[in-house]
Amino acid sequence: MKSLNCTLNMTASRQQTTAFSFSFRPARVGPSHNTVQVLGKRRISKMAVSPTAPPIPISTSKLPSGQPLRVAVIGAGLAGLSCAKYLADAGFRPIVYEARDVLGGKVAAWKDKDGDWYETGLHIFFGAYPNMLQLFKELGIEDRLQWKEHSMIFNMKQRKEDIAISKDGLIRVKPTYSRFDFPSALPAPFNGIVAILRNNDMLTWPEKIKFAIGLLPAIIFGQKYIEDCDKLSWTEWLEMQGIPERVNDEVFVAMSKALNFIGPDDISTTVILTALNRFLQEKDGSRMAFLDGSPTERLCQPIVDHIRKKRGEVYLGKPLKQIRLNTDGSVKELVVGGDSDDDSHEIITADAYVSALPVDILKLKIPEEWKSIDMFRKLKNLVGVPVINLHLWFDRKLTDVDHLLFSRSPLLSVYADMSNTCRQYANPDKSMLELVLAPADEYIGKTDEFIVEETMSELERLFPQYVGTRAADPVKLLKFKVVKTPRSVYKTVKGLQSCRPTQRTPIPNFFLAGDFTLQMYLASMEGAVLSGKLAAKEIASAVETALAAGVDPPFLHAGSDVRNER
Repeated sequence: MKSLNCTLNMTASRQQTTAFSFSFRPARVGPSHNTVQVLGKRRISKMAVSPTAPPIPISTSKLPSGQPLRVAVIGAGLAGLSCAKYLADAGFRPIVYEARDVLGGKVAAWKDKDGDWYETGLHIFFGAYPNMLQLFKELGIEDRLQWKEHSMIFNMKQRKEDIAISKDGLIRVKPTYSRFDFPSALPAPFNGIVAILRNNDMLTWPEKIKFAIGLLPAIIFGQKYIEDCDKLSWTEWLEMQGIPERVNDEVFVAMSKALNFIGPDDISTTVILTALNRFLQEKDGSRMAFLDGSPTERLCQPIVDHIRKKRGEVYLGKPLKQIRLNTDGSVKELVVGGDSDDDSHEIITADAYVSALPVDILKLKIPEEWKSIDMFRKLKNLVGVPVINLHLWFDRKLTDVDHLLFSRSPLLSVYADMSNTCRQYANPDKSMLELVLAPADEYIGKTDEFIVEETMSELERLFPQYVGTRAADPVKLLKFKVVKTPRSVYKTVKGLQSCRPTQRTPIPNFFLAGDFTLQMYLASMEGAVLSGKLAAKEIASAVETALAAGVDPPFLHAGSDVRNER
């Protein structure tokens, strides 16, 4: 839901097999659909899936130079920062180079002139994110996660023309929701089964039964079946299983857009089946948390502080210009810095190099000599999907819901009132809605004003009492911010699993990190953090193997670490 990228996006890896157990968690509806209860701030229970072990530390006394090996990491998003953090913990000296003047990559955030934050995306943390949660624990910042009640909340569908109008011509209809509530007293998968059985707003009993029967092959044959389904879109798979189309319309249009910002006609079946598996086989797998402030300050900066404490470094405003090679095709040095050919550049040499760039940027930086290599050649099939994140500040409250909401809108994916969900953005009197527009292909080239106008029109359906010419209690839009990402996470259409590269490449001193690389989660924050940890493990493993064999590590650079060049 990116992560959600909003950040929910997850998928399976060929590196791990996990049995599938299904539990979708339908819902409890309070005294009325409008009732949303907050159940406190208890932390999640013990995770069913353990975090990946970090790399084994390398003692400098074993190295020929007696000094920590230097690793140049390109990109200070979550993948790059995670990689650098675990390298530093393992005794390496990571140096991170970030092109922009802000940390975070796809989770970057900025302040406007009023001091209000706006973000690249609506970022949600899940109980099924073991490596992310372990990272918070290692940094000592677990209290920055604001856990919400274990529910999934959907707007009830309603057309504008069907909204009741009072005799005076005004609309007083409040927002209505359908809830999937997961009983805390029950373990998985029973909490999910009860959730879905108790919700009768979205699916009928015959539809629930047909959907359960359709899932039997995934339950019986497990992860191999799920991965084999990468050849089908989700809509194609539903049709093949005889599951009614209305199941797609009611539930999975919203889920597909939350997972990868695309619809069920496009998204790979592997993505959704594995997301269900990862979230719903764990009691708290689908439970959500919001960070208590901006990701740049509250998550990324603590990682940087940790890296620097361990003698690593992070530099901003250092874009990668070129990867220069040795005669054997390995990396000789990096050219970073400067926006034009007239600017001075820095030449960076290191023992090993990690690209933590988004896949679309990586493809532009790959040296010509590498483009015929199968791993790099397949990257052309991975293309980022456009995403638009909107921030709307209003003069008073539209909702008191303290949770993520699935809009079930043709224009919007998910949204939240950040004045309720996030401590740093809290405001008891005014709402700040953060909304994800998806799919965004038709809107990415439009003006901010046009996008906001279209969004406000859609809010007339979600908040008819407050938005629109007939609203009985009209709110005023005070200001807005639109953040466009033309190429975000890669578009997870069917047939692309085999194109995802591993963290170790055929180039002995060049490694990859990024949510597009092969790991058990798709383009989510968890996937990014895990990919960075896996890249660090590959580097440490290569060194350890060489030392155990009594030979020098496979990558040792010669010459100065940094020199200037014009």
